[in-house]
Amino acid sequence: MADRFQLVPAVYVLFRRHCGEREQVLLQLRDGTGYLDGHWAHAAAGHIELGESVVEAAVREVAEELGIAVDPADLVPLTTLHRQQSPGTDYKDHRVDFFLECRSWSHEPQLMEPDKAAALQWWHLDELPTPMVPHEAFVLEALHGDRLAPIHSIGF
Repeated sequence: MADRFQLVPAVYVLFRRHCGEREQVLLQLRDGTGYLDGHWAHAAAGHIELGESVVEAAVREVAEELGIAVDPADLVPLTTLHRQQSPGTDYKDHRVDFFLECRSWSHEPQLMEPDKAAALQWWHLDELPTPMVPHEAFVLEALHGDRLAPIHSIGF
């Protein structure tokens, strides 16, 4: 019997609001993390810890990274992304990413981890910054283009 691979789970929370006739999303500029620093990414994201549900991880990450509280009932599933960045590599490169949307929160988000992000900014969904973390850009572009499916796979 072949060894089974393991997935590394992560959660991403997309903060979305209307600005006139257009929609905006909240993004952070990665800095000091060692992974795609200088790229824009979702404002709150992180690995799901052992014993933690997707929703629990999302609520925790939002509090840690943005200093705000969100009601779990306000987190709406957007998509699940199964990906690997380098086909044929070890299991640590096999990822499953849960993307949730939030349109209601307690107060204005703030950058709480300045050692991991250089900026926090609202962007129009139809005018996203570059560069962006590729798999996160994939989800936002699919959302904007009305092509977002419940499950996507990339890198296979």
